[in-house]
Amino acid sequence: MSKFTRPLLFWCLIAAEPGLSAAEWPFPVATVQRQTLPDEQVLDGVVEAVHQSTVSAQTAGRVEEIMVDVNDFVPQGAPIVRIRNIEQRAGLDQAQASLHEAQARFTEAQADYERIRGVYEKQLVAKAQMDAATASFDAAKARLGAAQAGVAQAKESLGYTTVNAPYGGIVLERHVHLGETVQPGKPLMTGFSLDELRVVANVPQRLIGAVRQHQQARVLPPNGGTRIAAAKLTFFPYADLQSNAFKVRVYLPPKTAGLYPGMFVKTAFRVGEEQRLTAPRQALVQRGEVSAVYVVMEDKVSLRQVRPGRSEGETVEILAGLEPGESVALDPIKAGVYLKDQQSLKAGK
Repeated sequence: MSKFTRPLLFWCLIAAEPGLSAAEWPFPVATVQRQTLPDEQVLDGVVEAVHQSTVSAQTAGRVEEIMVDVNDFVPQGAPIVRIRNIEQRAGLDQAQASLHEAQARFTEAQADYERIRGVYEKQLVAKAQMDAATASFDAAKARLGAAQAGVAQAKESLGYTTVNAPYGGIVLERHVHLGETVQPGKPLMTGFSLDELRVVANVPQRLIGAVRQHQQARVLPPNGGTRIAAAKLTFFPYADLQSNAFKVRVYLPPKTAGLYPGMFVKTAFRVGEEQRLTAPRQALVQRGEVSAVYVVMEDKVSLRQVRPGRSEGETVEILAGLEPGESVALDPIKAGVYLKDQQSLKAGK
């Protein structure tokens, strides 16, 4: 039996019918056993947003409207800044007028080409006249294509006057003010998305080989909640010159709740595996800061203090207090009632 570094909480033993099987106890019983669990190394990490960017102006003009401000949540595609568009709209009108003219000239050149080709096939006009009609038709077609491209470009330029959010996220900083004149490349808004997060951690040189081999990590939320398994890991191909540590990006599942960029978290990297003694989580009894289990022997029941380790699903690691092969009650409440009843019977004899 493992020795404790502090006194046992208490021992309560009762006599029961000799040789009771697990099925005969008035509560479910399970056997403590060793299991293969991942060996992990816990390192510090910092949460950051995968998508964080600054939106800049793509056309010149005066800022006419600002729809959002710092700390506002913006859905993807929502307008955030509007630039005065009188010049761009005039350019679109001019491009559309040029397109109408090019369409009319193309229609005329096409009709001439079809008419002369019909006559030429009857050998009633010279080849030079046919060549001239073909050249005029090709030129009209090219002018029509150029006019269509001009309209597309003018529409694109007009679209630049309304700046939309590239993804859903939160505004971090606003770089412009209402009425300010901007030029292409001028920063407008900076923001990040909470939909995709990652943790950046520095892995020491002595661990990087094992971490690369297993490619598994879990993030421990600061509030002590359930560990979050990483979706994938990305390794930087070089070590820091000062610390000789490798930077690793641990990508979290999409829309992970409870974490925000800049938060400090613990990250557990798998570096191997080992045999550990485990017990069902439901068998644990918590009394203040002390953990215990009801141990079931052949003819005895005892409440014994244990020292639990980390949890893996529905099982918990037992660092001290139990030995492999011992049985524990899975319903501590029923086991406690049973213990008190037997103590009362024993006291009444």
